[in-house]
Amino acid sequence: MTDPVIEPAEIRVAGWDERHDVAALRRAWTEENAGHPVEDDDFTGRFEEWLEREQDQRVTWLGYVDGVAVAMVNLLVFTRMPRPGESAPTQWGYLANCYVLPEHRNGGLGGRMLDALTAYADEQGFVRVVLSPSPRSVPFYLRGGFEPATSLMVRLPGS
Repeated sequence: MTDPVIEPAEIRVAGWDERHDVAALRRAWTEENAGHPVEDDDFTGRFEEWLEREQDQRVTWLGYVDGVAVAMVNLLVFTRMPRPGESAPTQWGYLANCYVLPEHRNGGLGGRMLDALTAYADEQGFVRVVLSPSPRSVPFYLRGGFEPATSLMVRLPGS
């Protein structure tokens, strides 16, 4: 078996000016899952309002191939309440919205996006990064160094 060809790509942290690229990838992901175009004339406005509220606690990376955004991942940053005896509060992150356009999958870009996020978390001294994977994505995250966790609990609506 041959190794997949690593697709040349630029990975960078997205700023406000890249909001349209992030929104376009979110739409592509939603439509891929739906299996058809999703009509929503208000999506762009709602997305920009959401991003404006979230941008101070969220870091988003975009992957570009030939100048076109083809992948994204973001990290919601939680700052823990300070404790006596600690000089600074610690942080942890929630990995979300990891998506690569279908025609750019299996070329290493998703792994490189994950590496960028985890390197950032390590550099910032995060105590953990958690995520809620789809069944299809579990092998991807296992390859990226994540493991199943038993220390978290969840409450679902109606419980």
